[in-house]
Amino acid sequence: MDLFNGEIIAFETARRPVFKLVEGMLSKALNQLGNNDKPILHSDQEWHYQMPAYQQQLKKHGIQQSMSRKGNCLDNAAMESFFATLKSELFYPNRFEGTQSLKNGIKDYIHYYNHQRIKLKRTEPCAIQNSVPCIITQQPSNFMGSVQSLRRVF
Repeated sequence: MDLFNGEIIAFETARRPVFKLVEGMLSKALNQLGNNDKPILHSDQEWHYQMPAYQQQLKKHGIQQSMSRKGNCLDNAAMESFFATLKSELFYPNRFEGTQSLKNGIKDYIHYYNHQRIKLKRTEPCAIQNSVPCIITQQPSNFMGSVQSLRRVF
């Protein structure tokens, strides 16, 4: 999620929380950054964010990592809010016939969230031009996926 405008930048789903899931998400998010962007990555202390391969990718791209302390969810509050909204608007009111149906539902919901869902005191997320540096925020979803977040800094 881009905390500047609330846009979901990239997402990935999988049947299990494996490193490849987070690695793919990071790759998608990195493709959104400009050459001069110097982001800070905010995350919780999940095992995949502490893996040397993950931290090497961050270092390779000049990304500073910032991990919340145990019991402190402030860095991930925006993502936790998004997951709660996603669950209440998509997951709980619907029945999915399988994992592919759920994945398709998530993809459609994220498109709706980025382009049509009304957010108070903000314009449609994708309508705002991305012309300032980014900060990446990451939090795995509790149900088959994770959503990558980017935040603009002034």
